[in-house]
Formats: sequence, structure tokens, C-alpha cells
Amino acid sequence: MKVAFNIAEQGEGSYRLLAILRWVMVIIFVSFGIQKFTLQSAQGIVQFISNSPLISWLSVFGLRGEAYVLGVAELCIAALLAAGAFSPLLSAVGSLMGVITFAVTWSFFFTTPGVVKWSLSTDPIAWNLTGEFIFKDIVLLGVCVVLLLASLPGSRARRGPT
Repeated sequence: MKVAFNIAEQGEGSYRLLAILRWVMVIIFVSFGIQKFTLQSAQGIVQFISNSPLISWLSVFGLRGEAYVLGVAELCIAALLAAGAFSPLLSAVGSLMGVITFAVTWSFFFTTPGVVKWSLSTDPIAWNLTGEFIFKDIVLLGVCVVLLLASLPGSRARRGPT
């Protein structure tokens, strides 16, 4: 039995339009990845990494090293997503890595102290600018989920309406 992953670039109709999402995510991952090689970015993400139960282990690489690791990972995801325009399996792998990336970064919303002030008496979810910055990652997570689901064998997006 052959497993056949899918790519939007070989699809039809509205499925083909998902290719736009792929290339937007490639641009986002390239820009995020490049930024990780700057001191300003390294200093900016340390509060998230140090408070994350998922990636706090990156601190073993030091301030710049942890940013470099993330930058290389983001550039690899961009490359996988770009190659995924030609290889359905790479499309699925890149999309899955994007899902994992944004699930982790969105978790910072809950793990970074001072980002959110939970209250039932005033504003139920009051976040600061850092919280607003992190909160938007839910959209990027959603885009990667859509790309992943569309890449999987037997995808409804590939088959079209039933």
C-alpha cells in the first residue's frame, strides 16, 4: 500500500489556493529565523525560554546559542515548507514542524510571568504588549495546522466536497 501525501501546488480549485499560505509561512519562518541571529532577538526571547517547561533546556547553549538553535530550526522549517511545494512528504514534515513551533511559542502566553493577568472581577484576560505579540501566534499555528491536514493522505481538501 502506497501512502500518498498531498501538496496544494498539485491540487485543484480552492485547495490550490493553500499554496499562498505555504509561501507566506516560508517568508515568516525566514524572517523569524534570521532575526534569531541578532543580539536584540536573543535578549528578547530569553524570558520566554527560561520560563518554558518545554524548551528551557535550550539555556545550556547560552544566550546567543539558544537563539541560534531556534534560528536554524526556523530556517530549516522554511526550507522544508519551500521544498514542500515539490515534495508532498516534505510539505507534511515542514507543516508539522511549524505546528510544533507555534504550539510551543503560544504556550509562552501561559508560562511567561507577567504576560497575562487573569481576573474574574475586571478584564478577564488582560495581557500586556508581550502577551499581544504572543497571542497572534494562534493564527500562525492555525495556518500550519491547515497546511498539515491538507498534506495528509486522504485529505478532504484534496478530495474536494463530498
